[in-house]
Amino acid sequence: MANNTKRLSKEQSEELFKTLKMRFEKNMQRHKNLDWTKIQARLEGNPEKLWSLHEMEVTEGEPDVVGLDQTTDEYIFFDCSAESPKGRRSICYDRVALDSRKEHKPKNSAMDMAAEMGIEMLTEEQYRSLQELGKFDMKTSSWIITPENIRKLGGALFCDRRYDHVFVYHNGADSYYAARGFRGSLRI
Repeated sequence: MANNTKRLSKEQSEELFKTLKMRFEKNMQRHKNLDWTKIQARLEGNPEKLWSLHEMEVTEGEPDVVGLDQTTDEYIFFDCSAESPKGRRSICYDRVALDSRKEHKPKNSAMDMAAEMGIEMLTEEQYRSLQELGKFDMKTSSWIITPENIRKLGGALFCDRRYDHVFVYHNGADSYYAARGFRGSLRI
């Protein structure tokens, strides 16, 4: 995942564009009335954002366009993998939680990984809007941005979908599980 230049080679860019376009065309219900050629042109002008999408892809997030913010004129990508991205599981919530573990530390934290990738973790509102586009996290769960007052008390929030309902839960921020990762968003 680590790439200090945060730029893709021409071959990597072409392969990523091919993958993203195929996913875009396969899932038109996620982005009605949006034009792929305009999205690709925007991506071509933002190589660091393209690199971030590549990081989302290689960690198995399956990023896809989920909307256009009319106010900022930014395209919005979310991780749209059926389950929480495999390459981002078994991690605790943030650096403070990671540092507080004395033994059996996970390899990373969700907040650190998101920052390294140049993406944002989903908020509860974003997670719920993603669930309106399909059924996600039927077997896994995903950390979400946690309000500061909860985080100060040592907790963190995560979501999943069970019984055809989206649930928000809490756990110690230092906990980690093989079936819990995080989903990200990127604005371009």
